[in-house]
Amino acid sequence: MNDFDWAAMADMLEVEGEAHGPYLRQAFEELTKLSPQRILDIGSGPGVAACRLAAVFPQAEVTAVDGAPELLARAEERAERLGVRLRTRVAEFPEELADLGPADLVWSGQVVHHVGDQQGALNLLAGLLEPGGVLAIVEGGLPARWLPRDLGFGRPGLQARLDAVTEERFSRMRAELPGSVAVVEDWPGMLRAAGLTEVRSKTFLVDHPAPLDEGPRHSVRRSLERHRTMVGELLGAEDVAMLDRLLDPADPAGVDRRTDLFLLIAKTVYFGRRPEVCSHR
Repeated sequence: MNDFDWAAMADMLEVEGEAHGPYLRQAFEELTKLSPQRILDIGSGPGVAACRLAAVFPQAEVTAVDGAPELLARAEERAERLGVRLRTRVAEFPEELADLGPADLVWSGQVVHHVGDQQGALNLLAGLLEPGGVLAIVEGGLPARWLPRDLGFGRPGLQARLDAVTEERFSRMRAELPGSVAVVEDWPGMLRAAGLTEVRSKTFLVDHPAPLDEGPRHSVRRSLERHRTMVGELLGAEDVAMLDRLLDPADPAGVDRRTDLFLLIAKTVYFGRRPEVCSHR
């Protein structure tokens, strides 16, 4: 999973994870009927979700798994700061999952789409489950919204154009991944193909209304900075100038000062269970 320098994105990942906390709380409420003894967060990054899992399931052994030791160091610091028990394990996804051992709950947030063979990755994740164990993955959902359609400068509809070039770049990234396999991204169908049952999905809303508090506002800034860096070359000069103005801390129309800035995003979680082993006499 080498399409990004994840360690260099540590700040952004942590700020974003905290801003998206409402969906994590809602998603984990869907799992509270479980009594897992071992939980794996695959592709945990700086441990925002893993630490929340450790708080929700204090009886469980929760392990944050990531290929970047720098991110796992942040996860350990976060766990100590929050007073939760968390283990960490360096392992590349999906190549080094086999040695992790079985778990009752496997969580993976927006990681599978960074692997060339998405079905193969899901098969590996499902293979980590104990009989009766649950896999929960975050994929799809809806793009974030931060700003009014008309910003008061430039051409209206900047976010729609950002969506279009982001989709173009995403498709190019997927095509260039090692071992890329085209697949219909029917996530419930893919979970069933991985041998899971009781497959379902639920979408959770992250809704931070205007005016934004400092944390979500910083998250929006980091997202726009990433758009400027990663898809700026695909935008027209006028849109690049609009992004630059939004990111100018001295500009009253920039994201640091706007009172109409908000954060709205929908996150979809797909759940599936590994069948229990049936014994026959």
